[in-house]
Amino acid sequence: MSSVLVLKRALAFGGVLAAAIAIVGSVVGFAVAGGTGVISALIGTAMAVGFLGITAVSILFARRFDIGAFFGIVMGAWLLKFVLFLVLGLSLKDQPWIQPTVLFVCLIAGVVGTLAVDVIVVAKSRVPYVETTLPRAPEEPPAPEG
Repeated sequence: MSSVLVLKRALAFGGVLAAAIAIVGSVVGFAVAGGTGVISALIGTAMAVGFLGITAVSILFARRFDIGAFFGIVMGAWLLKFVLFLVLGLSLKDQPWIQPTVLFVCLIAGVVGTLAVDVIVVAKSRVPYVETTLPRAPEEPPAPEG
C-alpha cells in the first residue's frame, strides 16, 4: 500500500468520524443550548476536520516535489493552520451565537478522533520503510563434463 492510499484512507475515515461527531455534537448542543449549540457543534467539528485535513492534503500535494519543497509546503500548511486557528479563535470568542463549551468539546473530540484514526490507519497499513532493488545472483559457471 502506498503512502497516498494511506492518506486517502485516513481522510475518508476521518470524514466518517467527523460526520458522527457533528451529529452527536449537534444533538447534545441542541439539548444544552438550542440552535446556538448546534451551530457551535458544527463549527467546532468543521474547524477540527479542516485543520487536520490541511496537513494530509498538503502532504499529498507536496510529494510531487523535491525534499526541500516538500518540507516547505508542509511547514507552510502548518503555519497557515496556526494563523487560521488564531484568527478564528479570536473572531468567535465573544460571539453571541456561539456556545463556547460545545464548540470546544467538538473541536477537541474532532482533533483526538482524527488523530486516533490516523494512528489506526497507519498501524494497519503495510507500507515499506525503504524501497530497494536487490542485485541479481551471479550466474554459476557450467559444470565440467566428465
